[in-house]
Amino acid sequence: MSTGCGRFRVRAAPRHVDGRDDGAQSGCMMPTRFIAALVCLPALAATLPAAQAAPQSTRPGRPTAEAKPAPKPPSLDDLFARLRASEDPAEAKGIARLIERHMAGSGSPTVDLLTDRARQAVTAHDFPLAAELMDRVTALEPNWSEGWNRRATVFWLLTDKDDALADLQRALVLEPRHFEAWAAMGRIYESLDDKARALAAFRRAKALYPQMEKVGEAINRLTPEVDGRDL
Repeated sequence: MSTGCGRFRVRAAPRHVDGRDDGAQSGCMMPTRFIAALVCLPALAATLPAAQAAPQSTRPGRPTAEAKPAPKPPSLDDLFARLRASEDPAEAKGIARLIERHMAGSGSPTVDLLTDRARQAVTAHDFPLAAELMDRVTALEPNWSEGWNRRATVFWLLTDKDDALADLQRALVLEPRHFEAWAAMGRIYESLDDKARALAAFRRAKALYPQMEKVGEAINRLTPEVDGRDL
């Protein structure tokens, strides 16, 4: 006689003539029905419907926040375009400061340090020292437009207008949109009583920076005097 459970079959222990079976004779042997139940457990577990499986959480998980890339700073071209289009003097001044900050770095720690020392010398009214320091700056970074513009400022403070104009022209070759250099050139030409060239320089500055302070006033002042003359 055997007990069936799927394809597993356990043969029952033989019974003796006195009604006892082998399983009952030995205290260490498990009853036949218990053994059959153990054998059936794997088969029963395999046939359980999927609905009786361990429940899984159906709560939607919180979406993972994706790290947003840092916004790219505006390029120099973008800033100049915004400066030309701005009709708000305060906004334009802020954009102009961003442009000046962008152009203020030479890319060389040594040159930046020398430039800062020259600035300190100007503050202390030691203009010869400032000129010497800016000579080293332009020698080390000849392609840095702002270096020439700043040395031109020092020459202007030393009343060396010819060298100041030469440096401004060099700065504008490297960066034709340097509105501060155009405005400075206009002031120097006006101080030399070259009103036609002064007006032309001021107009170039205004085209780049329409809201630039005092440039419009200079244009209005010089236009009647220069009107009709060849530039």
